[in-house]
Amino acid sequence: CSKCGITVLHMYNHSVYCLSFADENCPDKPVFNPSRLVVKYGDPVSVTCLIRQSYQDYFFGLVDFMGNHTKNGTTILWEVQRMTEWRTLTTCCHINATDYCCCSKLPVTVYKPPDSVSISFRDHSGPLLEGHQYTLQCEVHNVAPVENLTVTFYRGQTALGQLQSNNTEKKPVTEILTLSINTRKEDDGVQYWCEAKLELGSEGPQPPPVVTSEKFITLLYSLYPSMRLPSVLHIFLSLLLTLLQLLSNSCRIRFVFHGFFLYFE
Repeated sequence: CSKCGITVLHMYNHSVYCLSFADENCPDKPVFNPSRLVVKYGDPVSVTCLIRQSYQDYFFGLVDFMGNHTKNGTTILWEVQRMTEWRTLTTCCHINATDYCCCSKLPVTVYKPPDSVSISFRDHSGPLLEGHQYTLQCEVHNVAPVENLTVTFYRGQTALGQLQSNNTEKKPVTEILTLSINTRKEDDGVQYWCEAKLELGSEGPQPPPVVTSEKFITLLYSLYPSMRLPSVLHIFLSLLLTLLQLLSNSCRIRFVFHGFFLYFE
């Protein structure tokens, strides 16, 4: 590969491996099938690399690959029993009669669906106050690659917003995405939840992997302006409502307080 400044890393059984200065825009470059690989972590891999018939007497091979490969004429079969690498890019190269190294790269995406997804209010517990702003947070546990993650927040069956991560880490991480909401009187008793989806393109699994959080019911505390209670009673009722909140979490009891009225359902 001296004519194009290529470093020959390894030659074995008439296979030449080139790394730097290889031409990726050359005509008749090797063809991968598939042209892009999306594989679940731990799953097997099988990919072929094909060169033109006219090059069959020249050297060609794979660069930067794990697993095994088998050469048959103008075709290389690359196989991995279990994909256990998070960052991988396999290259297939051939060399013509003038020692010119022509290469194609196979983009590889290794993914892992989330272990679990949870939703909560950030820095808040207990009943909500009508007309106040709160922050919902969706926590997605152990997902990769997180840059392909899309999170959607829901109020009942209504989508409130869709967010994506800007984290480029390839290995599994836990990602927290947040969304601010304003409470309304009609929000009492509605369910909030979030959905985590891995968007991996047409080469990925169809439909895309989706994991949803549990749904929780909002408990809304509303005091009408014309019915202001003494501050001591206000504090007492707030403590009572917090206690009932704890009971409702364990007993599935829903309660609503509007003005002077407290009732159970």
